[in-house]
Amino acid sequence: MLLIADSGSTKTQWCLVKEGEIIKQIFTKGINPFYQSESEIKSEIELHLLPELLGEKIDRICFYGAGCSFPDKKMVVSNALGFLFRDVMIEVYSDLLAAARSLFGIEKGIACILGTGSNSCYNDGIHIVENISPLGFVLGDEGSGAVLGKTLVADCLKNQLSEELKTKFLVQYDLTPAEILEAVYKKPFPNRFLAQFTPFLSENIANSSIYNIVYNGFLAFLKRNVMQYELEGLKIGVVGSVGYYMKDVLSKAALDSGLTVDYVVKSPMSGLIKYHENN
Repeated sequence: MLLIADSGSTKTQWCLVKEGEIIKQIFTKGINPFYQSESEIKSEIELHLLPELLGEKIDRICFYGAGCSFPDKKMVVSNALGFLFRDVMIEVYSDLLAAARSLFGIEKGIACILGTGSNSCYNDGIHIVENISPLGFVLGDEGSGAVLGKTLVADCLKNQLSEELKTKFLVQYDLTPAEILEAVYKKPFPNRFLAQFTPFLSENIANSSIYNIVYNGFLAFLKRNVMQYELEGLKIGVVGSVGYYMKDVLSKAALDSGLTVDYVVKSPMSGLIKYHENN
């Protein structure tokens, strides 16, 4: 059987697949070799994945993950998996290739990710040919959950939101300004912390201040990333919960940029299963 993993910075979806059908689905925390060591990844898999796979015969693992674009980072994940899954064929790919394969199969197109982080590429149907580096949520990741959350929090703490909206936000998440600063500057995974606030953005999108945060974030993503590719004749697709739940705003930002987003899907998994079944 084939085990497919789609891993972002927040969560990992594992699907055990046989003849194109999902036999079992498991969720664990996100795995990202940029932020986690080999031993930390091993521990996450050993504690939360292996117990769910007892008795299952796995022949091959295809792991698609954030932070897996570089050979040394791929090796970190491959070594962790290889230590726990002996005599299993293990392949590690980037989450960007997952998006491209899921959205377009073996066709060419512009594949984008709008989740906890953001990314984009031109894929020729086989390989990622061109990629504007996302740079992470401090320097880039425009339109991502982490950056939209960062803007929301900053606007809240700098009194750019109405007092009513600011109070609503702090009460809903049971946070104080001091706790926010500690989570962002002192605790691990500040990107996960900030991305957790995207539901608040979605729920309050009718508020002009919230709408502008999301709209401007998507506009920046399109301008600073997507519009750098040669787009003529290519379809644009987006994978990720941030783009999916706020796709109306994304479509408006694209339209105002002279673009059309052809596909928006929440998760690449169903497309990946289809890809591996057909290829």
